[in-house]
Amino acid sequence: MAALPLSEALDLVRALLLDPEGLVRAVASGRQKGQRLPHVADRDVRRVELRHVDLKTGRHLQVVSYDDTQAHTANFAVGSEAEAAVAVLLAEPFGNWHVDTTDRTHQLRVTKKLEAIVHTQDRAEALTAERGHDRDKQRLLAEDDPVLVALGISDAQGRIKPTRQAKYRQVEEFLRLLDSSITDALAKGHLRRPTEDEPLRVVDLGCGNAYLTFAAQRYLSHVRELPVRVTGVDVKQQSADHNTGVAATLGIDADFVVGTIGEADLPQPPDVVLALHACDTATDDALARAVGWGAGLVLAAPCCHHDIAAQLRKATTPAPYALLTRHGILRERFADTLTDALRASILRLAGYRVDVVEFVESAHTPRNTLLRATRVGERAPADVGEDYDDLVTTWGVTPKLADLVELDRG
Repeated sequence: MAALPLSEALDLVRALLLDPEGLVRAVASGRQKGQRLPHVADRDVRRVELRHVDLKTGRHLQVVSYDDTQAHTANFAVGSEAEAAVAVLLAEPFGNWHVDTTDRTHQLRVTKKLEAIVHTQDRAEALTAERGHDRDKQRLLAEDDPVLVALGISDAQGRIKPTRQAKYRQVEEFLRLLDSSITDALAKGHLRRPTEDEPLRVVDLGCGNAYLTFAAQRYLSHVRELPVRVTGVDVKQQSADHNTGVAATLGIDADFVVGTIGEADLPQPPDVVLALHACDTATDDALARAVGWGAGLVLAAPCCHHDIAAQLRKATTPAPYALLTRHGILRERFADTLTDALRASILRLAGYRVDVVEFVESAHTPRNTLLRATRVGERAPADVGEDYDDLVTTWGVTPKLADLVELDRG
């Protein structure tokens, strides 16, 4: 790992991106401290992926940029077109670059001083770049991946079943969020770099049939080539037995623990905590466990929000907001927003950087909000606590997470 002037480090990235033979895949994500969001093709973007593809007119650099709602794809012919496209991207204030080549992995993180920390690691085995340009080959897990077949998302011929398209989209969108989040956390040192002796420990709280548990393990270990150990927690013994059987079939080294989210006993604290569509205060239990463990990264997609909704029905609505709670459907939607805003504030007070992003709808629930929290270990500014106190006092509510997490308010 070495610190370099930013311009020098970006020149190294430029050479890697413009290598039509060596580049496998590159990802730009995050933004530099105090800078605006990166802007590509007249839109703010959160993430950009690059690779070379072979079209009828020859090899092109494919650039897929992601805003808050969708992906946008553009192809640039190798040569001056690709060089110009890369120059535009490198001029944007991305905070992190992750570049996979056939023989190495390169990580670049931009510091507060606008220097670059660069980490390069040789691969144990060379990768072969995929140059196809059809949409299937852009997916993070191919349709015929053994995990998808074992989970019943794909049929025996490796095709997504028509009735499982929504589940497949959920898996793909989740993996994109997980991929960018882990890339950012590793680059900034908020997650320890895993080794074979100390793999990245990922726990899925309330895993059910573990679709996303297995997908995360497969993607991180086989695509990202990260040493990883996954553990699923669910209250049902039936789920643990089923998932253990699937893991054995796939040859995946995974644990499945029977217990409630709040009381499940793990041999070691996890690095990454997942809690996807846990009902009502079960999400609060999951967030509290993550904080207690000191997890470096938390991804939580809440489901229903009955607790705060019930408190709002009993509380006196402050003026002039009666219109927000007079009608049941509006009160329920407002309860969703208020609950997750309070959760995000509590996590910030617990030393996490938090953002709330869109998560694709699943077959189980129309909720599509995801809380993404990265432990930075810094005390939140005083106004975060003040705003939180004002909000709960104004609305006369007490979020469950506040009862579960001990906060150092200084």
